[in-house]
Order: sequence, then C-alpha cells, then structure tokens
Amino acid sequence: MTEALARGWLVAWIVWGMVPIGALVLVMIHVLTGGRWGETLAPVLQPATALVPLAAIAFIGVAAGLDADYPWAAGTGAAKPDVLRLYLNPPLFLLRAGVTLLGWSMLAVLCLTGRCGRLAAGLGLSFYGLTISLVAVDWILSVEPGFNSSAFAAEIALHQILAALAFAALGSPADLDARSASDLANLMLAALLGVLYMALMAFIVAWYGDLPAKAGWYLKRGDGLWTGVLIAALLGGGVLPFAMLLFAGVRRSPTALRIVGCLILMGLTLHLCWIVLPAYGEGAGAAALCGLFCIVVLALLSVLYLHLLGRRPRSVGHA
Repeated sequence: MTEALARGWLVAWIVWGMVPIGALVLVMIHVLTGGRWGETLAPVLQPATALVPLAAIAFIGVAAGLDADYPWAAGTGAAKPDVLRLYLNPPLFLLRAGVTLLGWSMLAVLCLTGRCGRLAAGLGLSFYGLTISLVAVDWILSVEPGFNSSAFAAEIALHQILAALAFAALGSPADLDARSASDLANLMLAALLGVLYMALMAFIVAWYGDLPAKAGWYLKRGDGLWTGVLIAALLGGGVLPFAMLLFAGVRRSPTALRIVGCLILMGLTLHLCWIVLPAYGEGAGAAALCGLFCIVVLALLSVLYLHLLGRRPRSVGHA
C-alpha cells in the first residue's frame, strides 16, 4: 500500500463512516425517545446502520497504513515521549479502535434485530459518548500531534449525526408527506446549527488562547488552497443549507430536502478533508485523489454488502 493510497483510505473511511455511525446513534436515540421522526427515517437509517460492521472491517485498511497515516506510528512528529509511551502507540491505538468498532457493531446488530430495548439503547449511547471521545482524537487529530481541543469529540459526533440526517434526506421517498419532511428538516437544522456553533467556538477558544501549537494548526489550514476549501465547506455546506431550511416551502418539500442533504454531505466532506489533509503537506493532493477513489470503492462495497444481507433490516422495536 503506497503512502498516498493509505492516507486516501483513511480520509475516505472517516468521511464514509460518518453516515453509518450517525445512523446508529439516531436509531438508539429513537429507541429511547420514540417519535414519528424515527419511523419516517427508518427505511434509510436502518440500512445505513447495517453498514457499521462493514466500517469495522474496512478499518483494516487504516491499520495496514498506520505508519503512513500517523507520524507518531512512524516514530516522528511532535508528540511528547510520555504521550507516545502511555497513549499514542500502535498496540493501544488498535486496541481502542477494536473495542470501539466491535462495540458499535454489536449495538448495530441489536438495533437491527429488534433486541435493543431502552436500557440497551441508554447504555449504548453512553458507550458511544465514551468511545467517540477517544477515537475522534485517535483517528483524526493525531494525524498532527500537538493540537488538541476538548470539544473536538462532540464536534465529530455532531458531524456524524448531521451526516446521517443529510443522507436520510437524500434517500427520502418522493411521496414523503409535508409533516414528515418538516420533522426531518427541523432535525437537520438543529444538527447543522450545532456543527457550525461547535466549529466556531473551537476556533475562537483556540485562536484567542494565543497558544503557538493551536494557532499554527489553524494557520496551516488557512494557507493557499485550504482557505478555499474551508470557504466552500462553510458557504456551500453550512450557510446555504441553513438559509434554505429557513423557508417553509423547502422544509415541506422532499425534493428540496434532497438538495439540502447533498449540500450538507459535500460540506462535511470538505470540512473533514480540511482538518486531515493539510497535515500531509505536499502529499495532500495525492492523498485527496486517492481518497476520492477510495470513497467510490467504499460506496460500491456498501451496495454489495447490503445486497448480500439479502433483506432490509427489520424495524427497531421498543422494550
């Protein structure tokens, strides 16, 4: 596996994995809360949740390219010796990822087979909250050790939830009634506001903290092409969808919501690329091209995987 392909697979896996993991979270939330929205979105969220075990299998590609993806795994980078010895080292990294992905896969199976009651869903969401706090840093921030943010895990969790909602909008049926469409639109609007708020607050806190490591991280991502990527993500995937969702006609229209969902997914993809790829310096361009190819491969594998399941997953039952 070449260096560019390994990095491209990492970016593609992070981007593609947002939807299945976000769908799992939404399904567990619905088990706890109930509501028409979960029943309306079930035809899209349940097949997406079924992809969580595939995401766990696809992580093998990330593990195979560990040295190319993460400088600390190759013995380079700015991480402190104690951090490398006690936390950022390949065995512990793979152990955390394995426990997380196995746990998420088991929760997905419980949800899809109707065995996830309210107790299991509550414990599952607690497990998700704990594990995403660890692996969001492992899988994404540690590509460039030295920068940290206490709100980063929450921001990534919101990314995943928003991605699942946007995917649900993209896959919504043409005959979706106005009331159900409005429910989905309101959920997307709330999640989108959460993502925009968390990203803005993280920037303000980091920038005005006047710490060299954090300022340097943002400066690298504000240079040249990356400024354009960020602007495109913010305007195309944030401001424009937000403005569209303010109109009642858009909120009640399945066709308009599919456009909004597509814009949000593209914006989230660009934002994650903006976070990860600048860490690779001159190799970012090759990694981006390989990442595009890998996203197509993962999409095709998803279709094949769902086809091999042989049937649509059953509806989630309440305890």
